Amino acid sequence: MMTENDFNRRDFLKVLGWGGTAVALSGCGNTSIQDGQETVTSYVELPSYVIPSISNYFNSTCAQCDAGCNIMGRVREGRVLKAEGNPNSPINRGKMCGLGQSGVQAHYNPDRVRQPLLKGEAITWDKALGVIAQNLSAVKGAEVAFLTGGMSGHVQALLGNYMDALGSKNHFSYEAISPAVLRAANKKAYGVSMPRYRIDKAKVVVSFGADFLGAWVSPVHFTQQYAQFRKGNRPEGRGVLVQIEPKMTLTGANADRWIAVRPGTEGVLALGIINALGKAGLSIPADIAAVSNAYTAERVSGETDVSAEQIGKLAALLKERTPSLVLAGGAVEGYAHGSQNATAIALLNRVLGNVGKTVEATASVPFPQIAPTVGNRSSLIGLNDGLAAGKYKVVFSYGVNPVFSAPASLKFRDNFAKAEFKVAFAQYMDETALAADLVLPLDSAMEDWGTVVPEYMAAPAEDHSAAYAQMSFRQPLMQKVFPDTRGVGDILLALLKQREADKYKEFEDFYSYLRSAVLKNKVALGGKATDDDETFWDNTLSQGIVPFKGIANPVSAKASAAGLKLPSAVTADSSYPLRLIPAVSASMRDGRNANEPWLQESPDPLTTIVWDSWVEINPKTAAKLGIVEGDIVEVASKSGSIRTQAYLFPGIHPDAVSVPVGYGHEAMGRYAKGVGANVFGMLDTVFDKETGELALNETSVKISKVGQRVIIVKEEGPVGGSQDGKKKIAVQVSADKVDLSKEV
Repeated sequence: MMTENDFNRRDFLKVLGWGGTAVALSGCGNTSIQDGQETVTSYVELPSYVIPSISNYFNSTCAQCDAGCNIMGRVREGRVLKAEGNPNSPINRGKMCGLGQSGVQAHYNPDRVRQPLLKGEAITWDKALGVIAQNLSAVKGAEVAFLTGGMSGHVQALLGNYMDALGSKNHFSYEAISPAVLRAANKKAYGVSMPRYRIDKAKVVVSFGADFLGAWVSPVHFTQQYAQFRKGNRPEGRGVLVQIEPKMTLTGANADRWIAVRPGTEGVLALGIINALGKAGLSIPADIAAVSNAYTAERVSGETDVSAEQIGKLAALLKERTPSLVLAGGAVEGYAHGSQNATAIALLNRVLGNVGKTVEATASVPFPQIAPTVGNRSSLIGLNDGLAAGKYKVVFSYGVNPVFSAPASLKFRDNFAKAEFKVAFAQYMDETALAADLVLPLDSAMEDWGTVVPEYMAAPAEDHSAAYAQMSFRQPLMQKVFPDTRGVGDILLALLKQREADKYKEFEDFYSYLRSAVLKNKVALGGKATDDDETFWDNTLSQGIVPFKGIANPVSAKASAAGLKLPSAVTADSSYPLRLIPAVSASMRDGRNANEPWLQESPDPLTTIVWDSWVEINPKTAAKLGIVEGDIVEVASKSGSIRTQAYLFPGIHPDAVSVPVGYGHEAMGRYAKGVGANVFGMLDTVFDKETGELALNETSVKISKVGQRVIIVKEEGPVGGSQDGKKKIAVQVSADKVDLSKEV
C-alpha cells in the first residue's frame, strides 16, 4: 500500500495546473505530429521518417467504450490503418473487440464536425472562445453546469481546475447505460464498488444477466478469463457457466445452461438457491437464513418460473464445485427494487465463501484528481431538474448525448433549451450538439493527447497483487484529418487561461501541461529521481501504460440481509401486459458509435440482423398476438411508442419483449440518422428506490400490428444452414460426439 511518505500528493495537485517550468514541445523522433502545425496531405514526396510499405506501431488507449483497453495503432506512410491490442496490457492482453476496431472509422468519418459553429454558422476559434468568455461574464459560477460522461486522467484534472476557477460545483457525470446500482450494492456487500472478478479461478460461474462476453464492464478482459475458465486441462477442471436472465445475451448463448427467469425476480431466485443450499447441509449465516427460509422451492418456482428441480440442481452444483462466482448484471439492476435484487445475489457469494477467492481486492490510484469519475442516470436527472427550475444559464456538454438518450417524459430537450447559452464539445452533430448554441469540434481519439485510469482495475497475470494500479496514455497516431479540430485538453486549457492566465501561461498547450505533470511525478509513476526526463517520457509513451503501486482496497464478506425485502409478484397490467427489456449490444452500446458503418453492418450475434432495430418476441407470445417474423409492430408504453420489425426469438421469457438501444437517431450523421427506432424515449420514469437510478426494465408495453410486413435484413442465410441451396455455412456435430474438455 502506498502511503503519504512515498510522495507528496499536495505537490501533485500543484503540477496538475501550474508550478513547473515551461516544457517546450519537441518531436518524438520519427514524426513531428506533436507540434500540431501539420495538415494531412497526399504524400507525393514522402517525408524522411516515412519508409514506404513499412508499418510503425504506436501505443495508445481505445476510446470506443469505458473499459480502457490498451491498443497499438498501425501507422503506414503517415496514416493510421488499424488498431490492435497491446500485448502488455493487463486489461485486454493484446486482444480487441469489433467495437474497438471500428475506432479507425470514427477517426476518418466524413461526418465529423470540422470547425466551430455558432448557431450553425462557421466561426474561428478565437471568436468561439470570445463568445464563451462573453456569456460567462454575465453569470455567477453557481449558474454554470458542465455535463460529461465518465472521466479520468489529466483532462479530468483540468476540468476540475476549470470548475474551481468558475466557482461552480455543478459537474454532472452521466452514463446512459450505467452499472450504478451494481456499484452501490457492491460497496455495501464487499466494501468496494468494483472488485476484481476472477472468472478464471472459478469452477462454476452463475451469472444473473451479466453479459461479460458482450457489453458488461470490461468484456475483452472477461472474455480472456472465460477462455481460461473453459479449458479442460486447468487444475480446477473445465468450468461450468449458468446464465440466468429473462432475455438471452451473448453470454447466455455460450452458457452450459441458460435459464429464463421472469423479469425482476432474480433476487427471489437467489434467495431460493440459498434456501436450497441450507437444506442441502451448507451452513447459512443467521441473518441470511432469517430472510431466505421463507423462500421455499415451491414459492420461488411460482414467482420466477424456474422449476423447483432446476433450483435444486443449481444448489447442488454450487455446493459441489467450489470456488464459484456469482455475478449480477444489467438484467438485475433495472427495477425499482434493483438494489435489493443485487443485494440478494451478493449474499450468494458470501454464503458460498467466494469473497477473497473469486471476488478479490482491487486498487485505486493514489491521485484523486485523475481517478475515474463514473457516471449515472440520476446525475442527469439532477441537471434536468435544475434546468427546469431555471437554475443553470450556461451549460457545457462533453462526451454525452442526453437529448437522444433521456426518456421523453423527462422533457430534457425542452429544459435544455431554457439555458441561455449552451456549448457542446462534439465530434458529430448529434441531437445534443444540434440543440446547442456553440459547437466546438473535437479531435478524434487517434489525434488527441490524454491519460486514462480504468474503473475496472485489472492486474497482470504474473502480479495479481491487490495494490496494482495503472494509468494509460492516449497519444496521436497521426496528424489531424481535419486541421481545425482541437483536443478537449487544449480547449479546457484555453478556457482556463481566460480565468487564470498567470497560472497557466507557462503551458503552450495540453501536451506541455501533460508532460510537465508526468515528469514531476516520475518517481510515483515507477521511475527514479535520477532518470533523464526525456528518456523517461519517451519510454512512457513507448509503453503506453504506466503501472504503479496503488492504494489497496481489500474486499470484505460483509454482505448482509438486514433490511432486505423483495416485492411480491405483481399481476401484469392488462393494458400493458409485457415487460420491455432495452438490450445493450456489444457493438451499438448506448448509441454513441451509431455513425460508424462497420458497427451498423456487424450482425447482431444472436439474430444476425443488420442496419435496423427490431423487437424480440417469444414465439408463444407472438402466436397469441398473431404476429409473424417481419411484421411491423407498434410497441407502446404509457410514455411513448416506437415502430419496428418483429423477430421471433425463443431466448426470451414469454412475459417480456426486447428492443436494442442505440438506434433511432434524428441526427449524428448519414450512417446513424433514421436507422431503427429509439427505445430510450419511450421509457417510463421509474427509479431504483435506493440509488435513485432510472430503472431501465420497469416499462410495461403492449404490442400491435400496423398492417405492414418486411423481409428482415440479416446474415444468417436461408433456413437449413445452406448458402444458395448448395454449401453448408456451418457443419453441425452432435453433442455426444464432442469432447468438451478439449479446445475445438
